[in-house]
Amino acid sequence: MHIVRTREELDEKLSALKKSGIVGFVPTMGALHEGHLSLVRQARRACDIVVVSIFVNPTQFNDPKDLERYPRNLEEDIRLLKTVSCELLFAPTVEEVYPEPDTRVFDFGQLDKVMEGQHRPGHFNGVAQVLSRFFDMIKPDKAFFGQKDFQQLVIVRHLVRQLKMDIEIVGCPIVREPDGLAMSSRNRLLTEKQRKSAPLIAKTLIESCNFAKNNTVEDTINFVSDTIKRNEDLKLEYFQIVNGNTLQPVDNWDESSYIVGCIAVFVGEIRLIDNVIYKDES
Repeated sequence: MHIVRTREELDEKLSALKKSGIVGFVPTMGALHEGHLSLVRQARRACDIVVVSIFVNPTQFNDPKDLERYPRNLEEDIRLLKTVSCELLFAPTVEEVYPEPDTRVFDFGQLDKVMEGQHRPGHFNGVAQVLSRFFDMIKPDKAFFGQKDFQQLVIVRHLVRQLKMDIEIVGCPIVREPDGLAMSSRNRLLTEKQRKSAPLIAKTLIESCNFAKNNTVEDTINFVSDTIKRNEDLKLEYFQIVNGNTLQPVDNWDESSYIVGCIAVFVGEIRLIDNVIYKDES
């Protein structure tokens, strides 16, 4: 595995590697776990060359404290990447990615006005800034994203269409711990007591699928909200049931053939997100 830190090194290695065929790209912010590794494995199955980036992007954090405490361990990340098949790791500095401040503002219509966008203003604009730069640098054929960040996945697909980039965005299933908790780099920041409470998020979402079969959208929202709020370690930020394409809230189950429930919960000071699919258009 080649490890490069500059655009110049990246260009040099990629020019040789791209002769081997299809390039798959897995962008990450490090603190890697099995969820990230599953993306690399999926990229390996679909592509000839796999490129991974590790970069904690400051422009997508609207809370400076969240940026400061985001876990970083490049040595451990490199060790993990060596256990899967990856040709190239790009781990640039902030100055390498942003030699000048990025003042671009992207228009996602209503996609970034709800849920994460509503509670983390500017977050998705920062995501678009860094991804558009990486896409331009690497020019992958396919890029792989976890479905845990469901709203991000929808917005990245919109971004690629908006910029007319010939990149296939591949969504990959959520990877969960044995107790159901969606894998996240932030999980390692939880205390032992918080870690025991956190699986209630996924457990409640899964139970809500059965509940929804005989109840309204509003009742299902109340079921999830009330269950989460009963746990003293959990603080619900939002739970919304939305059209999986437009991300706009639905009022009844007949409004769309693709309906997803998205949730954000604070476990102490650590913010976790998850989602569940109620109706899948496929």
